[in-house]
Amino acid sequence: MLIQEVILENFMSYEYARVPLKPGINIVCGPNGAGKSSLLLAISVALGQSYTERSRKLSELIRWGKDQARITLILDNSKRSGRRPIPKVSKDQIFLTRILRRDGKYWFELDNVAVSKQEVDRLLAKLGVNPDNMLIIMHQNMVEQFTVLTPQEKLRMIEAAVGLEAYRENVLQAQKKLTRILSQEESINKLLESAEQTLKYWREQYDKLQEKRQLLAKRKFLEREMAWAEVSQRESTIKEAEAKLEKEMELVTKIEEEKRQTDNQLKMLLESLENAKRRLREELGALINLEREKAKNQAIITLCSQFINEAKILRENNLKMLKVENLSETINKAMEYLAVLDSNIQKSLLEINQLENRVDGYHAQILDSHVKSALLQYRIDNLKASIKGTIEEIEHLRVQLEAAIRRAEEKGPRVAVIKSPAEILEEIRVIDGFLSAFVGISDDVERMYESYSRLYLELKEKALEVAEHRKKAMEEIETRMYSWQTVIRKLLDSVNVEFQRIMSQLQAIGEVKLINEHDIEAAGIEILVGFKGGKPVPLNAYTQSGGERTTATMGLLLALQKHVRSPFRAVDEYDVHMDPKNRELIAQTLISVVKETGVQYLVITPSQIAITRDDVNVITVQNIEGKSIIKEVS
Repeated sequence: MLIQEVILENFMSYEYARVPLKPGINIVCGPNGAGKSSLLLAISVALGQSYTERSRKLSELIRWGKDQARITLILDNSKRSGRRPIPKVSKDQIFLTRILRRDGKYWFELDNVAVSKQEVDRLLAKLGVNPDNMLIIMHQNMVEQFTVLTPQEKLRMIEAAVGLEAYRENVLQAQKKLTRILSQEESINKLLESAEQTLKYWREQYDKLQEKRQLLAKRKFLEREMAWAEVSQRESTIKEAEAKLEKEMELVTKIEEEKRQTDNQLKMLLESLENAKRRLREELGALINLEREKAKNQAIITLCSQFINEAKILRENNLKMLKVENLSETINKAMEYLAVLDSNIQKSLLEINQLENRVDGYHAQILDSHVKSALLQYRIDNLKASIKGTIEEIEHLRVQLEAAIRRAEEKGPRVAVIKSPAEILEEIRVIDGFLSAFVGISDDVERMYESYSRLYLELKEKALEVAEHRKKAMEEIETRMYSWQTVIRKLLDSVNVEFQRIMSQLQAIGEVKLINEHDIEAAGIEILVGFKGGKPVPLNAYTQSGGERTTATMGLLLALQKHVRSPFRAVDEYDVHMDPKNRELIAQTLISVVKETGVQYLVITPSQIAITRDDVNVITVQNIEGKSIIKEVS
C-alpha cells in the first residue's frame, strides 16, 4: 500500500474531500462529470506529474472563485518485514502536499515543510513511483495514446515501469562514453597528424641546426688551430731569432779573438819599432860624430826620406798635403852632394838606410794592424748592436708569443698544426660561406624540436591509450548490451507468456516481441494481436477497433503487473470501448493480478461492474450543485 488517503481542498470540482484508499483494487465509479478523473489528476499532480488533462495550466485546476488549492497524500510508511519504505523517516505516515496558487506559484510540502520537486522525485524514486509513466498512471485516453506510441517509446516506457532503466542507461552511458572517446580519438589523431607535420618541419630545422653546429664546431676547431698555428709561427720566428743571435754571438767571439791576436801583433810591432828606432838613433849618433859637418845634409836626407816614407804610409789621407816632388828634388840634390862623401860615411848611411827601411816596414805593419783592429772593433760593435737588437726582438717576440698562447689556450688545448695559417683561414672562409645559409637557424629550434617531439610522443601515447579505452568501451558496450538484452528478453518472454494467456481468455491471439535488439536506440517492442480468429497483426490505431485496442492494451498492462515496481498504479476509463464480456474478463483478471502482486490499484470507470469480492474497495463520486462529493465508500 502506498496512499492511505487523499485530501482535496479547492481542487477543480472538489471543495473539500477526504478519499481513503485501501490496499488492492480501489474502483472509483460514478456518472460522467462527477469528478472521478479529477481525483486521479489530483493524485498525479501531488506526485509531481507534469501531465494535465488537455495541457491545462496548474492554476486552472484551482476551484472557481478560489485563490489556492491543496492536495495532500497520506503515504503509508509503516514497517514491512521490519523495515520502513522510507527508512530516514521514522513515522508511519508521510504527508505529501502540493499547493497551487492562482498567481502561478506552486510548491511541495513534506510533513508541512516546503521542499523542492527534486526532493519529491527522489522520495518517489525510492518507492519506484513514476507518475509520468502511463503504464503506472494511465489517464483518460491514454489507452488510445499507448497504441500510437512507437515501438521504441513503448519499450522505454516498459523499462521505466519495471525498473530496468539502469540497464539502458548503462548502455547509453557506455555509448556516450564511446562517442566521447571516438571524438577524443579523432581529435587526438588530428592533433597527432598536425603534430607529426609540425614535427617533420622542426626535425628538418633541427637537422639544419645540427649541421650548423657541426660547421660551428669545425670553425671553432679551425679558430683553435689558427690560434695555435700563430703560436707555432711565433715560436718558429723566435727560434730563428735565437739561431741568429747564437750565430752573431759566435761571430763576435771569433772576431774578438781575431782582434786580440791583431792587438798582440800590434804590440809586438810597436816594440820592434821602438828597438829599430833606438838602433837607428845610435847609428845616427855615431854618424853624427863622424860626419858632423855633413850632419845638416844627412839630416835633410834623413828627414826627407822619413817624410817620403810617412807620406807613403799616410798617402791616403795626407797625399794632397805633401809635395812629394819638392822633397825628391831636395833629396836628389843632397844625394848628389853626399855622393862625394867618404866610403865610411857611405857604409854608415847604408846601415842607417836599412834601419830606416825596417822602421818604415814596422810603420806599415802597425798601420795595417791599426786599421784591421779598428775594422774588427767596428764589426764587433755592429754585431753587439745587432745582438742587442736581436735580444730585444726576442723579448718582444716572447711577449707576443705569451699573448698568442693565452689567446690560443682560450680556444682550447694545443693541437698539432699541419697546415699553414693561410690554408686554415681559407677553410674558415669556406665554412663561413656555408654558415651564411643557416643565418635564420637559432638554438630555439632545438627547444621547439624537443617540445614537439615530447608533444608527439605524448599524443602518440595518448592515441594508444584512447585506442585502448575505445576497445574497452566497445567491450563494455557489448557487455552492457548483452546484460540489457538478457534482462529485456527475460522480461518480454515472461510478459509474452502472460499476455498470450490473457488474450486467450479473451478469445484472441497475442504476442509481444523484441525488435531491433542489436541497436538499443532502434530497439522496441512490437505487439501483435488477432481477434475473432484473425491472424496476429501489429497493434496500431488503424488496424483494430477501439474495443480491440483497449482490450489488447489492457491485456499487455495486466501482463506487466507482476514486473512493475510501483506500489501504486491507476487506470482511467480503460473499458469505454469494450463489450460487456471483455470488460468483465479484464476486471476479473485485474483483480486477480493485483491480489497476486499485493499492490494498490486505482481504477476509474463510468461503468457498473458487478463486484462480489470483499477485497475490492469501491468509491462512488457524485457531483451535487457543482461540488464533487464522495457519496459512498464500501
